[in-house]
Amino acid sequence: MAEKIEKINDGSGMIVDGYNKIETWNAETIEEMAKMYHRILELIGEDPKREGLVRTPIRVSKAMNYLTLGYNMNPDEILRSAMFKEEYRQMVIVKDIDLYSMCEHHMLPFFGKAHVAYIPDGYITGLSKIARVVEAFSRRLQVQERLTTQIRNCIQDTLKPLGVAVVIEAQHMCMQIRGVQKQNSVTTTSAFTGIFLEQLNTREEFIHLIGSRLH
Repeated sequence: MAEKIEKINDGSGMIVDGYNKIETWNAETIEEMAKMYHRILELIGEDPKREGLVRTPIRVSKAMNYLTLGYNMNPDEILRSAMFKEEYRQMVIVKDIDLYSMCEHHMLPFFGKAHVAYIPDGYITGLSKIARVVEAFSRRLQVQERLTTQIRNCIQDTLKPLGVAVVIEAQHMCMQIRGVQKQNSVTTTSAFTGIFLEQLNTREEFIHLIGSRLH
């Protein structure tokens, strides 16, 4: 019923073949999930046997596998894989990181931008690793508040910088297409450590820089 691609996973939940990213999955897991989605289609009043829905349980199972691939990623190891000794002690900011996650309350998407900064204290990490840490935590069932602190704590505990700052701005589909249905609402969360907590001017510089369009 399900396919399995026999290739080596690089630890990110995806493998790269030239320019094509190929999803990997466990065939037995996908098979079990597909059975459940088949039953869900029946319970909502649909006919899982009609042409347009025949392969929907498989497709949804693979999609859910991709949307939650963060469970198979180790954010600490992502940072450690590219840690370098460096005497740079000024702010490093990676902003406007695209973020897609799933609300754990309704399993509907929320999406937006993450802005991350740290001030090194002997070690820096590859810039892409910051974005990968965001990806690792966001590709799980989440709430935005916990996601923000998990990113902060991972960078603080692994790199041990002088301070970390994380701001996330996101739109939540559980607010936009159900319940209160406020389509234009944006939720902002923040988390800080070290210098960003202790020095107001440093925190204000970070907020100013992530709001500026320098590119």
